[in-house]
Amino acid sequence: MSKHLVPTLPREVYLSDEVWRDERTSIWHDQWVLVGRDSDLPDVGSHLVVDIAGESIVVVRDDDQRLRGYYNVCRHRGAELVDSTGPSCGSFGVVIQCPYHAWTYGLDGQLRRAPFLDPADTPNIGLHEAAVDTWGGFVFVSLSTAPTSLDDQIGAAVDRVQRYPLAELRRGLTFTYEVAANWKVIAENYNECYHCGPVHPTLCELVPAFRRGGSGLEWSDGIPHRPGAWTFTVTGTTARAPFPGLDDTERVRHKGELIYPNLMLSLSADHVASFRLAPTGPSDTTVVCDLLFHPDELANPSFDPHDAGDLWDTVNREDWAICESVQRGMSSRAWNGGWFAPMEDDTVDITQWYRAAMGKPT
Repeated sequence: MSKHLVPTLPREVYLSDEVWRDERTSIWHDQWVLVGRDSDLPDVGSHLVVDIAGESIVVVRDDDQRLRGYYNVCRHRGAELVDSTGPSCGSFGVVIQCPYHAWTYGLDGQLRRAPFLDPADTPNIGLHEAAVDTWGGFVFVSLSTAPTSLDDQIGAAVDRVQRYPLAELRRGLTFTYEVAANWKVIAENYNECYHCGPVHPTLCELVPAFRRGGSGLEWSDGIPHRPGAWTFTVTGTTARAPFPGLDDTERVRHKGELIYPNLMLSLSADHVASFRLAPTGPSDTTVVCDLLFHPDELANPSFDPHDAGDLWDTVNREDWAICESVQRGMSSRAWNGGWFAPMEDDTVDITQWYRAAMGKPT
């Protein structure tokens, strides 16, 4: 661990419209971006509409049960195939039909019918595609014309969470927050616990080690709770069983992962909290927090996710409030950049990843 202060990214990286436009090209429209869960698309024809930094994308399950991605735009006159201001999930049925002039596409994206036109007049017209892949039940989209491997982007996290049954888990509770802060401020906040003592009193009751600012903790081994506690709930316990297959440490500790650019994972023995960051500008980010549980627990008539949900909503709101305060402070003419303390080394790693992603010297 470094024993010295390290500079943060420059002021404009958190505030500038121009930097945000560059990020859209270099990060959000080039890398694999989390958009939802595989279970959001249960049947042939099921669709999910998502905004990826200003691009509306439709993910659909085709006739072969494969997930496909298309830009949400008809090849005829540019109408949206699905109203992007409406519900995010729905079903096309067996074909995709534009609501404007009824141009009709197969679930494979190929044009099947254009009213009053001879098929010979519309050869080889298909929807513009986007790459789709999955990991751990999470659905990712890449708008790159030559995307890298999703496994390469996720990296070592694949092995670190291999015993958690991520692909089997299902959503039990969802919180959606509109946060007036840059997405990197939120990611940086997630990646350190230097702030936990001042910001999260309830969390520190559950995890007393967090009062030390995260210093001296072996994050890869998981973080211990207070004596008698073993999960992220208000009481530190729950009637839900730990996931099968966890090792002895994972059954009593908490793990966290930040998978760039927009998936934050917090893994307890009985549930997983996933956070999807969806920035809409340099100072606004939608955060979707899903609490994921084992299907056996969801099927239990006494299932109640609120022992975990109450804690997570408290901690989340504390985080978003301080992130918004940071964003307001950064807008001061006096602030030209700050410093990372030695116990914030993981946050420094974000700056290194960011410079590389933006094609800047590291």
